Amino acid sequence: MAVTMADITKLRKMSGAGMMDCKKALTESGGDIEKAMEIIRKKGQAIAAKRSDREAAEGCVLAKKDGEFAAIIALKCETDFVAKNEDFVALTQAILDAAVANKCRTLDEVKALPMGKGTIQDAVTDRSGITGEKMELDGYCVVEGTYTTVYNHMGKNQLCTIAAFNKESEVAAHNVAMQIAAMNPIAIDEAGVPESVKEKEIQVAIEKTKAEQVQKAVEAALKKAGINPSHVDSEAHMESNMDKGWITAEDVAKAKEIIATVSAEKTANLPQQMIENIAKGRLGKFLKEVCLLNQEDIMDGKKTVRETMKEIDPELQISAFKRFTLRAE
Repeated sequence: MAVTMADITKLRKMSGAGMMDCKKALTESGGDIEKAMEIIRKKGQAIAAKRSDREAAEGCVLAKKDGEFAAIIALKCETDFVAKNEDFVALTQAILDAAVANKCRTLDEVKALPMGKGTIQDAVTDRSGITGEKMELDGYCVVEGTYTTVYNHMGKNQLCTIAAFNKESEVAAHNVAMQIAAMNPIAIDEAGVPESVKEKEIQVAIEKTKAEQVQKAVEAALKKAGINPSHVDSEAHMESNMDKGWITAEDVAKAKEIIATVSAEKTANLPQQMIENIAKGRLGKFLKEVCLLNQEDIMDGKKTVRETMKEIDPELQISAFKRFTLRAE
């Protein structure tokens, strides 16, 4: 049976495969559209399996809300070219639509939803075979609340945020969603920051403060001895500055002795209470930067997000938020 252009066009529309792949499948199936679809599907599964070890670093990130439920999903691929393809974006949107309609709360639930003649996971595998790139679903997250909002940063399908509130306030909710996109908070307020994160930050702050106090003492001692601290702050600088004639070998030997002696003495006699107080101050600054309500409002740097929300509506509260991006930050 001769393969007609009408059949090829029909199969292309159904499968999204290339013209030659459709023609070959129709020839192999004797013009049977259903059999040709299965041929294309199996070929796609084989191609997808071969690419399973590749990195899928590009993709499409979309967000959607339906009343009290909002979700973000990412369909990842290998290249920016495929990520911007209309069919790829449409598939991502169709998957998100199904996930929101079914109020899926986990990625596994999304993958198991029906799509076409199989599941959503089957549809992703089929598309992988058609494009020749590895594809995978990732980044599925949801929020639920009395009022929800979504934000797709600059409409580029690369960074999305969702948030839930205790009541409707469209302008305030939108601004908060943009704030989350721009400033990447890790919690709504201090209570939401895990204790493990706080403990890690306080330890980092303590070690940093100790190192700074020791460094100050060393620099003061070097200056008192007539040695420029910047000339001897590393072995490489010492060698380089001796070659330039800026310091002598005797200066280097004296500097090394001062650095070793003063560092040991200062480390052994650091005022613990002062170190802890400085570290607590640094922890406070960290919490201001990572807690949404404590952050400076990107729309008005003179106010915090908490203050801005309170001005708009004293009763407005945010109960949850999620943020997802494919870009390294």
